[in-house]
Amino acid sequence: MYDVRFYKGNYSWRQKQANRDKCTAYVEHHFNAAVNPNSGYSLVVTGKLASDTSKSWGRLYAKLVAEGFKVPLGGTGGILVGGYNGRGNGNLKHTKMPAILLEPLFVSNPQHAEWVRSSAGQEKLAKILADSIIETFADGSRIGFSIGHKYKTSRPRDRGAAVNGGGAEADYAEIVMEKAKHILENYDASKQAPPPVVDNEEDVLPDNDIRVIKDGKELWLHVDVDEDDDVVWDEESRILNITTTQ
Repeated sequence: MYDVRFYKGNYSWRQKQANRDKCTAYVEHHFNAAVNPNSGYSLVVTGKLASDTSKSWGRLYAKLVAEGFKVPLGGTGGILVGGYNGRGNGNLKHTKMPAILLEPLFVSNPQHAEWVRSSAGQEKLAKILADSIIETFADGSRIGFSIGHKYKTSRPRDRGAAVNGGGAEADYAEIVMEKAKHILENYDASKQAPPPVVDNEEDVLPDNDIRVIKDGKELWLHVDVDEDDDVVWDEESRILNITTTQ
């Protein structure tokens, strides 16, 4: 049996309240967005000083999303330690328990946004989150939930990125987390099938893409890159050279 608690306020306050309540784990839910509508991968941010448990939990969640929605993994094996040049680290750095920040899909991508807006997609995301918690923290415990952007005292109107087709990132993240809370608080290990098994491959799908990211937002994506191609950054000319090998 799990006890799930939602935390509100500015991010540092949420983390400190979760510490006070002695949560076993803490998770903040976001969705990703980019200028390029074709951008799309599964990613989890961990703190700069994240524990091994946080990293393994993040990899598990990212891989389950990649498998469930047939999207590639971002980061390294699905995780980005320390965030985008530090962005995201502040959402987790005050926690005293394993903690991750979720960016499972891109709400700027029409297909991803359709999944996010649909009841079936929300149910799938909720189950993936619950499954990752059950596998990582199998004994049942208190879990802290945080909805990215929403309920901040500093910017109470913030809802994150606009979702393609309508709505806002934070509102859909809240729907998913409420569904995950219901799953966890009604979980009975004696009536459940074993947790999903994730293979040890680095990526579920090949991810050899090259991306240009500015201020955490993707500006350019090149997907036609083979693992054997030569990719060299010329510091003097500030040109990225990609040479295709045969």
